[in-house]
Amino acid sequence: MSTRNDYPAGVPCWVDTNQPDPAAAARFYADLFGWETTDEMPPDSGGHYFMARIGGRDTAAISSIPQGAPSQARWNTYVRVTSADEAAERVRAAGGSVLSEPFDVFDAGRMAVFADPEGAVFSVWQPGLHRGSAAVNEHGAVNFNDLHTDDVETAKTFYHAVFGWNALDFGTGSPAWTLPGYGDHLEELTPGLRAGMREMGAPEGFEDVVARVMPRGGGPASWGVAFGVDDAEAIAARATELGGSVLIPPTDAPWVKYAVIADPAGATFTVNQFVAPS
Repeated sequence: MSTRNDYPAGVPCWVDTNQPDPAAAARFYADLFGWETTDEMPPDSGGHYFMARIGGRDTAAISSIPQGAPSQARWNTYVRVTSADEAAERVRAAGGSVLSEPFDVFDAGRMAVFADPEGAVFSVWQPGLHRGSAAVNEHGAVNFNDLHTDDVETAKTFYHAVFGWNALDFGTGSPAWTLPGYGDHLEELTPGLRAGMREMGAPEGFEDVVARVMPRGGGPASWGVAFGVDDAEAIAARATELGGSVLIPPTDAPWVKYAVIADPAGATFTVNQFVAPS
């Protein structure tokens, strides 16, 4: 079990999915991952926001599709910032687009929705009472975020200007986004983390990784979400039984066995089963 109480600025901190039928999606994910889901919106609000929890800890959410947003179901990545308004200024200056101006979400926090120069949509979160995903890196919990792009050089310039990220290639063929100093933060939370990573063969600097870069694979530029699972084969089979689709069957890769799945409404996500190097 891994619990987070807060995030530094520049680190992905939250995920949610926009769904045409949030209640049906909540049932799908609750069955698939064992989530506890509760609709946090008042009955007369005209919308839904199901908070998903693992052992009482927030990990993700399932939302109605916001007015004016694309009708396609999708997963959304939120990056922690100290000021959503200042982030909007940086996005504009770096050549991105502000799709939704910064606005308050009750007393939970303040957010905005942006698109990078290639069109990949992402959000930022300036926390109030809600600090982000508390349950992470365990079965059913958010595990990683990926930018799918074929224009890595433009992405490097943009995300460095907006979040201070650097792109490092650890020999996997696709670079990873790193945030200088993030490893120091993790070491404070978990003393000995760096040493443990080295013992498992992680390269120098891996502790600063906050997200990955992946090829588009013929699809649009986008941000993707991954969840940790104990058994990728079992999750892929169960997703099919529940009406989802397996887009990439369970596949072995360094450190993980992963699968890419679409839920019944078409929102895609990845599941990662950690596999210790032999």
